[in-house]
Amino acid sequence: MSDLDKINTDNQKCSAGVSRRKFLQMTGAGLAALSFPARSVFAQAPLAKPNHPPKIVWILLRGALDSLHTIVPRFDEQYKKLRPKLSASFKSPLLPIAKGYALHPALKNMHQLYQEKSLLPIVAVSSGYQQRSHFDGQDFLESGKAEIDHDSGWLARAIDVKNKSALAVSRSTPISLRSSEHVNTWYPSNLKNANEEFYAALGHLYQYDEALKENLASGLKVKGLAAHENDSKKKRKGKFIDLTKVCAKLMLEEQGLDCAMLELGGWDTHNNQSNRLEQKLTELDVGLAALKDGLGESWDNTVVVIGTEFGRTAKENGTAGTDHGTGSALILAGGAVDGGKVLGDWPGLNPEQLFEQRDLMPTSNSFSWIANVLVQHWDFSADEIRQVFPDTAPYNQKLV
Repeated sequence: MSDLDKINTDNQKCSAGVSRRKFLQMTGAGLAALSFPARSVFAQAPLAKPNHPPKIVWILLRGALDSLHTIVPRFDEQYKKLRPKLSASFKSPLLPIAKGYALHPALKNMHQLYQEKSLLPIVAVSSGYQQRSHFDGQDFLESGKAEIDHDSGWLARAIDVKNKSALAVSRSTPISLRSSEHVNTWYPSNLKNANEEFYAALGHLYQYDEALKENLASGLKVKGLAAHENDSKKKRKGKFIDLTKVCAKLMLEEQGLDCAMLELGGWDTHNNQSNRLEQKLTELDVGLAALKDGLGESWDNTVVVIGTEFGRTAKENGTAGTDHGTGSALILAGGAVDGGKVLGDWPGLNPEQLFEQRDLMPTSNSFSWIANVLVQHWDFSADEIRQVFPDTAPYNQKLV
């Protein structure tokens, strides 16, 4: 048995738990510990539907989502023991899904997607990041390499490999989309709109610089497409549902726009977690529903990848919240997703099964799942995947 096969076997034996030493050994070796070999996955890419090219939307939840309060492991007897207050704090019945898991009651639209087989939760994942710093954890997840590269993101590399284009719904280009020239950014502004004379002056100023002139033209086009969705002061505040509506509009009307990135912060729930997560999950849920409605028929050929930098402690703290952890969840949604099931090996919540006896132990790697999506949805080859994720390989799972 090879070392990699042994690692994969160890990952599947969840009940045995994994020590910190082993986790560090595994994640330190180019993230190989949380990656399974690719094999026939490269032959599974489906044909795109006519007039609806395959799209990807990457949603980054900044602040560390508590996956245990979102995809609840009702079957694990330790859950209520570790979280006596949080486990009793749900204001409505949990929404049941496969294998004894349940979604938070705020995720009504996502539960409907699950029933339509268009939602796929993956439990106990990690990017391989070994600390608990929000900023470094997010940068690591966005970079997609064994070491953080602030100038190059995995999604930027992916669109460059396939000569695609992207939109960042953000005030500036996030790391995920840095290094590519095929990226536009858009975000609503509270500032008074500039008049046409100002843009004409900019055009005159940029007339001898092709790159600046091209960027100005592209930006004005995006501004024009988004204008009607951003007329009122209410919509200038950047509410997530408004951002997803504009995102969908731009993805349909901007010719050649293949993917987009959205961000949603506020997930650092050290206190008052029950109320705060109910609000944030509702925001995510209605925003995703608006994205689906806005994309119309294109939703059928779209994959939405929802991830966060790391998870939270298995045990609740003394202020009705949780602290920075390790293992979390990855959620895939969209009409192209082969959903209606739960993936990922559950490691258990007994003390010896927790990472450092405090966190959910990760049993698979976020990058390998995302690579799996790129293979099946965007028809990436093994060589192309290595250009995006040089330190991980895709899993051999049917996701699309």
